Order: sequence, then C-alpha cells, then structure tokens
Amino acid sequence: MKKFIFYIALTVTSAIPARAQQYFEKHVVFPSGATLEQKIDMASRLVPSKQQLDWQQMELTAFLHFGINTFTGREWGEGKEDPSLFNPTSLDCEQWVKSLKESGFKMAIITAKHHDGFCLWPTKTTQYSVTSSPWKEGKGDVVRELRNACKKYGLKFGVYLSPWDRNAKCYGQGDIYNQFFIKQLTELLTNYGEVHEVWFDGANGEGPNGKKQIYDWAAIEKTIRSLQPKAVTAIMGDDVRWVGNEKGIGRETEWSATVLTPGIYTHSEQRNKEIGIFNRSKDLGGREVLARASELYWYPSEVDVSIRPGWFYHADQNEQVKPLSHLVDIYFKSVGYNSVLLLNIPPDKRGLIHETDRLRLNEFASYLKNTFNDNFLKKGNSYWQASSGESREFTVQTNALVNTFMLQEDIAKGQRVEDFLLEGWMDNAWHKLAEGTTVGYKRLIRFDSCQPEKVRLTIRSARGKANFLNAGLFYAQPLSNTNAKVKLGNVPISQYHIVGDDKEAGKAIDGNLQSVWRTEGLIPLVVDLGSETEITGFSYAPATDENLDGTIYKYNFYVSNNGKKWTKCITHGEFSNIMHNPVPNVVQFERSYNGRYFKLEPLMEINAKNCTSIAEVGIFALTVLQQAL
Repeated sequence: MKKFIFYIALTVTSAIPARAQQYFEKHVVFPSGATLEQKIDMASRLVPSKQQLDWQQMELTAFLHFGINTFTGREWGEGKEDPSLFNPTSLDCEQWVKSLKESGFKMAIITAKHHDGFCLWPTKTTQYSVTSSPWKEGKGDVVRELRNACKKYGLKFGVYLSPWDRNAKCYGQGDIYNQFFIKQLTELLTNYGEVHEVWFDGANGEGPNGKKQIYDWAAIEKTIRSLQPKAVTAIMGDDVRWVGNEKGIGRETEWSATVLTPGIYTHSEQRNKEIGIFNRSKDLGGREVLARASELYWYPSEVDVSIRPGWFYHADQNEQVKPLSHLVDIYFKSVGYNSVLLLNIPPDKRGLIHETDRLRLNEFASYLKNTFNDNFLKKGNSYWQASSGESREFTVQTNALVNTFMLQEDIAKGQRVEDFLLEGWMDNAWHKLAEGTTVGYKRLIRFDSCQPEKVRLTIRSARGKANFLNAGLFYAQPLSNTNAKVKLGNVPISQYHIVGDDKEAGKAIDGNLQSVWRTEGLIPLVVDLGSETEITGFSYAPATDENLDGTIYKYNFYVSNNGKKWTKCITHGEFSNIMHNPVPNVVQFERSYNGRYFKLEPLMEINAKNCTSIAEVGIFALTVLQQAL
C-alpha cells in the first residue's frame, strides 16, 4: 500500500515503503519552497524501478549494428540502396550470441532498422526489408534468428528502431509517419517474445518532403508500456539516459538521481533550459543543480561505444579494433563510473562476428576475470551503513599487491555518497590512496600499486545514511597503450603544399592530429600534391579536443590538374555521425581520379555554424613510391 511522507505539498510518481523510510520510485517532484536540505533528503530516497535495477546489474550489454550499411561500407545509408545488396553468406546469430555470452555480456541489442529504413525483419509496413533481398530467397528474419539464439543461450534481447527513416515517403508528415513507426514498433514488440530494452536515439533528419518529423513520443512510450511492460526504454525513453558521448567515457561524478528531464516529455526542453543543463553537462545531480531543480528522476546513464572506429563493419578497419588496454580503460570509465557499458560489435558481410573482434572480446573477458576473481579485502561483502564523516577499516590479505578499489551502494535504497577518501596503512601510518565523489551501483577507482596491511574508507559526505552492499580490493595488471594508428593516407605529406594565403591552413596537412586549422566561414581547403597523382580516396580528421565547432558534416571533394578546372569526385557527400563519433573518416572513391590538386569544400557544419575546422586531411593514391603516412 502506498504511503506519503510528511511533505504535504509533495507530488510523486510513486512512493513505496521500505523499512522505516519512504522511498520514491523513479520520479519525485519537490514541494514549492523546499529548502536545499529538504531536496537532498528527498533525493536520497529516490530509487530505481525494478526494471531499472535489473538493467543496471547487467553491467555489460552489446550492440549489434548490422544492415544494408554493412554491405555498402557506409555509416548512414540514404535509404536508396538496392535491397539486393543485403546478402550475408554465412549468417549465424548463434555465433554472435555465444561470443557475447562467453565474454560476459548479458544482453544483445540489434539494429532492427537504422536511418536508411531497411528492416531486418519481414515487416508489413514496407517492402524495403529482408523480404526484398536475396538472402534466404526473401524469407529470412534476422531479428527472429537473434531472438532465438538469445533464448537458447540465456542472453537478454533488445531492439533498436531508428525514428529517422530516409526511405519512408511519409517521413516528415507528422501523424502519418508516427502511425507507420508505431506499426513497426508493434511488430517488433509483439512477434518476438520478451524484449528487455527498446533503444531509440532520437535521430531526426530532413525527410523526402524537406520537413522534419515531430515524433509522438507519448504514443510511442504508451505502445512500449502496453506491449512490453518489463522493458527499459533507452535514450529517448525515461528509463535509461545517454551519457553524452560515443567515446565510452562516463562522468567521474555520475548521479543516477538526476535533475535532467527525459527528452520524451514535452516540457523537457524548457525545464532543462531553466536549470541550465543538457545531457552532456558535467553535473546532473549535485547540490548546485539540485538547488535550482523542481523535480528529480532516477535516470541512470548508458555508455555506448563501438569496438571499431565505425559502428558498422568495414573491412578496412580490421586492424583498428580497439586494443585490450583501451577496452579495459573504457570498462573502468563506464561500469566503474556507475553506468552500463553498451559495446558495439558489428557483424561482418558474412553475417559473423569477425575473428579479430572475437579475439579481443576473449582477451577482455579473461582480463576482467583475472582482475576481479580475487578480492584481497577481508569481509568486504558485508552490508553496512555510514553517515557523513564516518569511517570503516578493512583488513587486507597478507602481502597482497593491490591497485584497484571497488565500492557498491545498495541503490535499491537510493544513491547517497557524495565524497569519499580511501587510505592505506603502510609503514605504521595512513597514506592517501585515492578519493572520489559518487558511487552508485558500482565505483572502481585506480591508484598506484602498493601492499597495505589494511585500508580505511571515510565517507566525507553523504545524503543521510549511505547503504553499502560490497567493497573490494584488487590488482589490475597494467597494460601498455597500444592504440593502432589510423591510416590517414598513403601519399607522403612532404609533397603537400597549401594553395592560398592562409598559412594556418598548413595545420590541416602537417601530419599532427593535435594541430587544428580553424577559420571563420565554410572555407575550402586547397592543396597542391606536387605532381599528378591517381587519387582513389581521402581522409578527414576532425579536432580531437572538446571544441568540435567547424567540424564538417556535408562536403564536396574535387581534383584538378591545373588548380583552375575542377572535377567533382563522386562521393556520398557527408561524414555520417561525425557529431557524436568525431573520429577520422576515410572516403574511398568508386573509381580513381587523376589530378595534382585537391579541394575539400565544406557545405555544412555539424551544427550549421559558419566556420570550418580540420585536424588533418590525407590522400590515398593508386600507386605510391614512398613510405605511407
């Protein structure tokens, strides 16, 4: 039976009793005139729904980007690709799921439809699907094969359905498209058994009629709750929040109890603007933003990142699969930062997880097992509580070498730790090992390797009494950073010369990704290669820092023999997804072009700003006599 706390003016989504305290499930509205201390007290008693708690405990989930883009080499298709291109020769969803299961993943999410509109199931809403492909003579169903494999091997199952559809003629026509989209969603949520996560990214581009679609998120959410009430809704939903980047990095201070209003609510834009936050803000739940907030959501973060530079499989990225050291760092900065890691592992043209990716997953699983199998902390898994200023000492196994501390709150009773200090007893004195802010479901914190006799954890600040489920002390084997260098071209940059008066433009061809050419306006980069070259493609690298202003989204690329008469090269003309995944993009032409000069002409910046930035441009040629870049 629901009860209400002593704040008479309080309105909450739900309040559920637990022991002597009252808890608010998923959402709480602060009473008018509430003090900061009252808000903090109420925030400490905001808890996840059962679905959110189950989701957080998975820790590792997998994305499977697979579709028409797999066969065209693109990241975003245009919706005009021939369905006959989709023809995996050896599709084996059991191979996918077994690879994930053996590597510790708890759920697989399939891109049932990406922005190109091609559907991986035989939908009744469009012919642009597997029905029109030669794969299994048009009788195949990738979604069903994956669902069956997940059921067989005990993996949870999720679907991604892109709201943006570059193929649907009704996209941009308001209710007509919303009905079309809900029909697709209904098929996925009705015909494939239990679905555990429904993933929308909110992508919204120009439709065939030149208009942007206004999504009916309320109707979409209602459909999910009706057909799959146990599923969590991610990103454009109110269960799971996008962390704000596609690099695999969460916040060191990550609040699941957050002031950010989910984007599906009609008042979200206004409310978030009033508080002065957005999904990439550094602080989403601290005292400063709580003071300005009128409501709070349990809205935990999901960190999505691909094991490769791109989200879909590209053969030329086989040597750019993230090394073990990078994946481990991602784990510590996602799961170890109170988030769930959604790692993308894209199947190849055969319909298999590539051997390189499988090997890396196996290495990753072995590393985590070897690291966290041995907890050197004695009695670390006992339940305990602590208020601000309280400490607890733990005995460490004799002569144990350690460098990683793990702490877990009982988030079924809220997220409460604001600041903590970890010390080690060595040489008859306490020495600072590490410190941190939020904990939440799990916090992993690394420090220099040492052999303390005991450790002391001090909760320097908490919202009421913090409830702890588990603590651990481990040794994580140091790994060298072996990130593969992205190949930006094979024409030596020593041959390049800038054409024009802007000498700063030389930063775009100096071979240094850290130096960036920035200029006002959409200004073309013109370069003299020094001699006539048979050009087969080029690369564009955006800035590597946080300032992405000027990043090129749409472009034209030209070559010339004399720098006056130009030939426009046939390309798709956009660096898809570069806003959220700002990595070097490689464009390979369908044929080669002879020329001594090239010109990269920006047509649109990622946020439609009137500026240009280029970290590096490289050229690929058919025949090169010198060492590649």
